[in-house]
Amino acid sequence: MTLIRPSDDTEPTALAPDPERLEPRSRRAWTERMLVDRRDDDTYAVTTESGHTYRVDLREHSCSCPDHRIRGERCKHLRRVAIEITARSVAPPGRQRARCDVCGRVTFVSEAEVPPHRCRRCGLVPGDIVLDRETGKRLVVARVIDERADERVIEATGETVAEYERNDGYPADDRVVAATYLRDARGSNPARRYAFPRSRLDRTDEQLVE
Repeated sequence: MTLIRPSDDTEPTALAPDPERLEPRSRRAWTERMLVDRRDDDTYAVTTESGHTYRVDLREHSCSCPDHRIRGERCKHLRRVAIEITARSVAPPGRQRARCDVCGRVTFVSEAEVPPHRCRRCGLVPGDIVLDRETGKRLVVARVIDERADERVIEATGETVAEYERNDGYPADDRVVAATYLRDARGSNPARRYAFPRSRLDRTDEQLVE
């Protein structure tokens, strides 16, 4: 997974859904030009059109601006940080933005988490049922192996998972998934496992129930 570094943009940007239907503070949060930058202490610096910068702490639900500090309101700066997180422009406290190696979707991962990472849609766990893109058959995941397709050797053929003929065209640096064809997994005998590059398998909403 490729970590996404903070944007190099120095100009504030505007965001707007349907401002006429929003109450005043929400409307300003969406439409005014602001620059949101997460700090090392997991707070956010929000710079407004006027050039003022305020400190937003989501964990404390606080902002250093007068609207929140004096009036006790949920100000436009607090709202804007929430909007930016929802839009995946900045990460929430304790997490960092990253791009999923499988689908390229922007996701958030723990700062302490080590690769390989997957977004929620692409991540697999034992028992998940997947669809083989090449055959259209269903398999059940046995485990996700922390090896690349061009590193994992298939004992029966002596070639790597990446070199196997039907895996041609899939990324050589895909993580390897060990899976069993569903019809075999439901049998009484130990089922044979096969190795696949992750992107050859499509996730489904099903899971094997013993």
